[in-house]
Amino acid sequence: MNWKRAISVWFLIAFAESVHGTLRRLFLVPQIGEKLSHQIGVFIGSALIFIIAWLCIRWIGLGSYRQQLQVGALWVVLTLIFEFSLGFLFGYSLDRILSDYNIAEGGLMLFGVLFMFFVPALAARVRGMSGNFS
Repeated sequence: MNWKRAISVWFLIAFAESVHGTLRRLFLVPQIGEKLSHQIGVFIGSALIFIIAWLCIRWIGLGSYRQQLQVGALWVVLTLIFEFSLGFLFGYSLDRILSDYNIAEGGLMLFGVLFMFFVPALAARVRGMSGNFS
């Protein structure tokens, strides 16, 4: 497995998600509001992440299911660091940032992060890459 490539793909994901978030804020939020826009954004973002993973999974060189989950965990940690840092940079409170993860309040980001954890394994399976469990 190539960790540099896994991190490079995460940067591509972060860039795509940043563009997606900007476009969502500019065009979708004014039409349907913040909460519903965030909820829809989780599904669109998950699709973008899957497409990027599907395109890049062979290039990363993940030979096992364990490595696929390790990359998924790396992407989750990097994403959470990025998201929380960006939230604080924009002046959002911790409560505001965490509200996106609160299922009781309609936040779906927990599902998005969970999907991101498994997406390298899912992309590998869809690409026909057999991964052993070691």
